[in-house]
Amino acid sequence: MRSTIRVAHAGWLALATALALSLLGIYAVDLATNHSSSGLLDLSAQAWKQIVFLILGVIGALVIALPHYKLFMFLAWPAAFVSLALLVFLLVPGVPSWLVAPVNGARAWINLPLFNLQPSEPAKIAFVLFMALYLRRRDPPEKFLSLIPPGLLALIPVGLITLQPDLGTACLFVPSLFGMLVTAGARLRHLTLAVVIAGVAAPAAWPFLLPHQKARFEALVQQIEGDRSREHDINFQSFTAQRLIGAGGLTGQPDDRTRALVYFNRLPEPHNDMVFSVIATRFGVVGAIGVTALFIGYFASALLVAAMCKDRFGRIVAVGVAGFIAAQVVVNIGMNIGLLPIIGVTLPFVSYGGSSVLTCWAMTGLLFNIAMRRELTPYNPAPRYPLGQEPYERKK
Repeated sequence: MRSTIRVAHAGWLALATALALSLLGIYAVDLATNHSSSGLLDLSAQAWKQIVFLILGVIGALVIALPHYKLFMFLAWPAAFVSLALLVFLLVPGVPSWLVAPVNGARAWINLPLFNLQPSEPAKIAFVLFMALYLRRRDPPEKFLSLIPPGLLALIPVGLITLQPDLGTACLFVPSLFGMLVTAGARLRHLTLAVVIAGVAAPAAWPFLLPHQKARFEALVQQIEGDRSREHDINFQSFTAQRLIGAGGLTGQPDDRTRALVYFNRLPEPHNDMVFSVIATRFGVVGAIGVTALFIGYFASALLVAAMCKDRFGRIVAVGVAGFIAAQVVVNIGMNIGLLPIIGVTLPFVSYGGSSVLTCWAMTGLLFNIAMRRELTPYNPAPRYPLGQEPYERKK
């Protein structure tokens, strides 16, 4: 764990983009929930809560960035056990409804006094730490069969989250695992073969999906086919989001007009899943491209951190974080523009929610921690030879 602190590193880019996205998120949440703002301090209750979440998130990232990141190897097992215990607790029958109440049909939140905890969010960090520790202590998974153990380990949290049911969050674990396996030394042809096998076997899971999950996929097919018969039914949220994005045009609408459009169009979940469409309404195509560029900058900084890290554990952690953030961004934006079914995935740093904001900032703290540590070359003393056995003798 011998290292020095480097001042110039890619972690600053991750910190800057995360802060910019979080500040934009506060404004977007206020646009979506405050229909008649009269000033900078006239924010909605959700926006003020988002500010509190941001402050706590930055403090948490600072705390995580201070100790050497290798200390988190000792926390990987406890974090995994606690995360799995919380995920199991959500599924236990008989838990009082005041503690675990279904929201939109999913038992995914624990109602705490200050905020609602979504255990699947901190489970992402626990998964990255545990899988990085597992892959660090083993030989590179260069054979196809060596991909089975990490796949089975990932199936545990994915299965528990799917049973909530929260299929959207469960899907995010796969890209992160894929990236960590590549970093650990897995061959791309083996991973490609695994993806092909999973794609071929995917239709077999159709009978096990819940009715509302099947309806989401069927609605997406209808959109692609141009069928608007269910525009005011299950496709209402998707079509409304697309109309608002179109209303933004190239440079967006004024502040007051954006609030009116969001309010009178009755967009469901405008401060959560559909916050990207609110940003596109306010700032247009230019704003949407700007938000995407910020996320690309964050993703690039995570990969740079991984590339500069000489420790295997740190590299795998950085790539795992990048996988989660990138997958979540792609799915959320795809939901908003009608390319993917709406499966309840939030936009990192931007969407309203304490669990999501704190988890994203904790990931940023991990990246900053790894980026600023410069490993020192271990000191190897010169070899000593027993007396009379020197490699050469000076000629007299």
